[in-house]
Amino acid sequence: MNPQDHQYDDIIGLEHPTSTRHPRMPRADRAAQFAPFAALTGYGDVIAETARREQGKWEEKPEFWDDGWFHED
Repeated sequence: MNPQDHQYDDIIGLEHPTSTRHPRMPRADRAAQFAPFAALTGYGDVIAETARREQGKWEEKPEFWDDGWFHED
């Protein structure tokens, strides 16, 4: 038997420690710590607007596809 299999036997049954100084954080606040973070506010809107405005422009310029940069395999 591996000695590491029992390295926490002395603390495994102990009660979870509770701080007397700091009250428990509400569950909603704890969850907010892991919520998605948008570093650039509004960036998604700018991308969506640019995509909407540019929609179809590539198809109108066949020379873009024929200039040797884009290859369909």
